[in-house]
Amino acid sequence: MKISCEIIRDLLPLYHDGVCSNDSKMMVDEHLANCDSCRAELQAMDDELPINNAEQNLNEAEAVKKLSLRWKKGMRKSLLRGILITIVIIALIALAIYSFMDFRILPKPY
Repeated sequence: MKISCEIIRDLLPLYHDGVCSNDSKMMVDEHLANCDSCRAELQAMDDELPINNAEQNLNEAEAVKKLSLRWKKGMRKSLLRGILITIVIIALIALAIYSFMDFRILPKPY
């Protein structure tokens, strides 16, 4: 029975990890005996994955961390600026009301 390479490539990860059924294992073994392309793909699964991007990933994570700290610092500055502006506006309104209104405490008439 001739099985297409596409089907075998679907089964190769299971075959590689040893979790496919015995029938599937026999079918893949038969196909690998005659197919250099699928054998090469199985061999590529055995090769270790290159982890040369680890340093780049760490650098990117550090950059994101710095950006996060800058953003938080900016948010705190904005909050404090908003509070300060609000206090100044309330003080100016209170001063205006006090200046333009004639507040006098009159003695009670007897």
